[in-house]
Amino acid sequence: MDKSLEGIRRDLEEREFLILHPRAKRSRETRGRMYPEEECPLRTAYQRDRDRIVHSKAFRRLKHKTQVFIAPTGDHYRTRLTHTLEVSQIARTIGKALRLNEDLIEAIALGHDLGHTPFGHSGEKMLNELMSCGFKHHEQSLRVVDIIEKGGKGLNLTWEVRDGILNHSKGRTGSIIGEEGERAETLEGRVVRIADIVAYLSHDLDDATRAGLLNPQDVPASIRVVLGDRHSERIHNLVSDVIWYSMELELSNISFSPRVLKVVNDLREFLFERVYESPPLKREVDKARKIIEDLFYAFLTKDDLFLREIGPPSELVPRDVQVCDYIAGMTDRYALDLYISLFVPKPWMK
Repeated sequence: MDKSLEGIRRDLEEREFLILHPRAKRSRETRGRMYPEEECPLRTAYQRDRDRIVHSKAFRRLKHKTQVFIAPTGDHYRTRLTHTLEVSQIARTIGKALRLNEDLIEAIALGHDLGHTPFGHSGEKMLNELMSCGFKHHEQSLRVVDIIEKGGKGLNLTWEVRDGILNHSKGRTGSIIGEEGERAETLEGRVVRIADIVAYLSHDLDDATRAGLLNPQDVPASIRVVLGDRHSERIHNLVSDVIWYSMELELSNISFSPRVLKVVNDLREFLFERVYESPPLKREVDKARKIIEDLFYAFLTKDDLFLREIGPPSELVPRDVQVCDYIAGMTDRYALDLYISLFVPKPWMK
């Protein structure tokens, strides 16, 4: 390490103590990494985590993974990567206004969906049914950064980033902002959870309108009067409410106000009914589930396929877990191409 540059990181750490809110998480206060390592002379611990995530293979694959609309050919539909970038931008806006640690926020936001499956939540649900231990994308995201990346070495991220990744998500039931024990320990992690909600509710509605599943006036008036009619209005109003109400709470938590929280829950239920579980989308979801299921059993039963695609079986990791890790890491198009090569007859050529 270049000792002459050590002062750069120390200056950045000192600046955090001068600028950030008392409840913010300073880089110097990290609980540390899974495995001790020498500090970077230029970057704080959370900046280093952000960079490791951005340079990871799992992050690059997000560009070809479904957000809602499976394998879209339209240029303007969201993918898992563009969703991640929108979450990061929204979360940093909230974090800056509340004087929280933007580097920690950015690292969590960029890493929160690394474990997402091909074909979006339909792939996740199928793997959850196939695996006896279940499957949740937020747990898989943590597994990616802890174990899978860098050929099994993991990224060795800080505790706070790992905690934020693990606690960024929820199922359909329960509180959308998380009950006690379900939330990230840091306020920065809670900001990412809120930003994820703001991003997907806003852009999924936008994409559904683009796809012709909805007209803007289909959204109940009780939602539109609070959040607005346009994509930019919805994000502005949601972000403004989070900042204002969290300041009212003196940053004891990060939350929507009760009035807006009710509207957010109403919008989420509306999207489930009219978009996520709509017949046109469900037909494609069923096809995607079939692809995941057939690939899963093919890898379990065909030793030559397993060896060719995944490599030698591990003596430490059960075969079904290795298969699950591999399928979860696939992009939509890779899974589809592999399925076609395995299950669709090829025309006979002379």
